[in-house]
Amino acid sequence: MSRIIPIVAATTSAAAAVPSGLPAPPPLSLYVHLPWCVRKCPYCDFNSHEAKGGIPEDAYVAALIADLESALPQIWNRPVYSVFFGGGTPSLLSAKAVDTLLAAFRARLPLLPDAEITLEANPGTVEAAKFAGFRAAGVNRVSLGIQSFDDAKLAALGRIHSADEARRAIELALTHFGQVNLDLMYALPQQTLAEARRDLETATAFGTPHLSAYHLTLEPNTPFAHSPPSLPDDDLAADMQEMVEETLAGAGYEHYETSAYARPGSRCAHNLNYWTFGDYLGIGAGAHGKISSAFGIVREMRRKHPRDYLDGAGRGDFVQERREVRADELPFEFMMNALRLCDGFDTRLYTERTGLPLAALAAPLRQARDEGLLDLDAARMAPTIRGRRFLNALLRTFLPDA
Repeated sequence: MSRIIPIVAATTSAAAAVPSGLPAPPPLSLYVHLPWCVRKCPYCDFNSHEAKGGIPEDAYVAALIADLESALPQIWNRPVYSVFFGGGTPSLLSAKAVDTLLAAFRARLPLLPDAEITLEANPGTVEAAKFAGFRAAGVNRVSLGIQSFDDAKLAALGRIHSADEARRAIELALTHFGQVNLDLMYALPQQTLAEARRDLETATAFGTPHLSAYHLTLEPNTPFAHSPPSLPDDDLAADMQEMVEETLAGAGYEHYETSAYARPGSRCAHNLNYWTFGDYLGIGAGAHGKISSAFGIVREMRRKHPRDYLDGAGRGDFVQERREVRADELPFEFMMNALRLCDGFDTRLYTERTGLPLAALAAPLRQARDEGLLDLDAARMAPTIRGRRFLNALLRTFLPDA
């Protein structure tokens, strides 16, 4: 593996990167999408495809590097605070491929020396040597898709790993990485409250610094949406959510975002950048991005199907959709992210990240406060407990025609 040599940010003033109306450029992250899995889970609506006969690793790595190079004019001279390999199943990549990519990123971007670099991993696709290779390449945080420690529930979810493989993967991850996240799900098919609690207690016993607990939802255009399994009713699901919050608080985790829990000092920097309306460049098939510039805020999506993405690489043609976010859309776009934070945010952040005055939102802010959905003062705003329970209702307040 190549030695990690951080690139020092260029000395040119960052003022040229400041978007019109913004006092400073938002923090910038890099998202890297790997669109393949061993098997597609029936609840998943992410851009992922079964890797039949392996993945075209060399061609895809070359395409990712070319994709980044084509996007450099949009982010020139802006420091990168975090990198996130998501999917799909990024742990299908070899350690050599991850090393090649990170070396290419460092050579082309002012990647901060202490940047958080996360890689998502499926417990069924990891081994000690691969984890050691990822760590040597520069990955310093791993997110494991555990979902459950119950073999019957894992089978119902279509997962390729067993409960024993999940436990082994966690132990391996903790051996190689200081920062480890476990993804869990609750309100699973025919799950009882006791089963959900047992999953959570098993997870907390490992002592990982970060946990994500997601309510299973039936997303459109998935097998579960077409043929729904028997799921807990709304009352039981609500009981599970309360149990998750109480159990993790008792185990020393801070509930800092709708589905995220962390021990002090272990919050996910990459996701926090999303939730505080920072910028992120997305490369890879179907990757999304948000980039601020002197001309406004632009959202992009790369070509979605892996074949189309690789075909486009030969022409330097990676972007499938690009649109400028209108000024009347910015309040909802900002709040959709920032109001996921349990402790809320400094009110100055709204203007810093949108260029718009908060005073223009006086009416919807008053409405949300009067409905008991929002705590608000001159310095800070945050969703109330009711606002966190009914987040969609709170967010609707900020829609352009609300």
